[in-house]
Amino acid sequence: MEKNRQSIQKITRVGVLAAMAIVLSFLESSLVIPVIPLFPNFLKLDIGDMPALLGAFAFGPLVGVFIEVVKNAVHLIGTQTAGVGELANAVIGSSFVVTAGLLYRLHKTRGAAYLGMALGSVVMTAVACAANYYVLLPLYINVLHFPLAAIVGLANAAGNLLVKDMPTLILYVFVPFNLVKGLLVSVLTGLVYKRVSPLLHGVRAGGG
Repeated sequence: MEKNRQSIQKITRVGVLAAMAIVLSFLESSLVIPVIPLFPNFLKLDIGDMPALLGAFAFGPLVGVFIEVVKNAVHLIGTQTAGVGELANAVIGSSFVVTAGLLYRLHKTRGAAYLGMALGSVVMTAVACAANYYVLLPLYINVLHFPLAAIVGLANAAGNLLVKDMPTLILYVFVPFNLVKGLLVSVLTGLVYKRVSPLLHGVRAGGG
């Protein structure tokens, strides 16, 4: 009976975090990168990674990945990229929450959480660069027929004249963007940590 109660509580908490991730991710339209110069407007700051990160801290890395998948599955309904953008968001976001969640799982302290988020930001950036270079950008170019020149043009139009080709696009756009995104999500998570700590401690006390 007690195990059933704990399972229901866990499912409820994960559901709430997933719903938060979906709602926050829809706010990305108000956070288009011209707010931060030099980034093309197809890149958006998705703060929906924050609930996924909290889920990874509370329930383990796989729950964080589940929240990322649910969030992006909902966005498939109105996709404008044939699912490529949602795939990118899920893969890159998952690399962030898994890294942070694994480190926190080994050492359940606030310092470990902060260290995990910092390391997660670096891993996310590396994964984003590799995924975009080898998979995602080629999909846009070869499958969706969105030429590289047009992507470079969007970066140039945003004021980033260092972008000339695929390698410079990765170096001068995707590297700084993902580091900024990781920093933003980490700061926001740190700010709400105390507010959600009853949830986190309740999970640990219940053996979750």
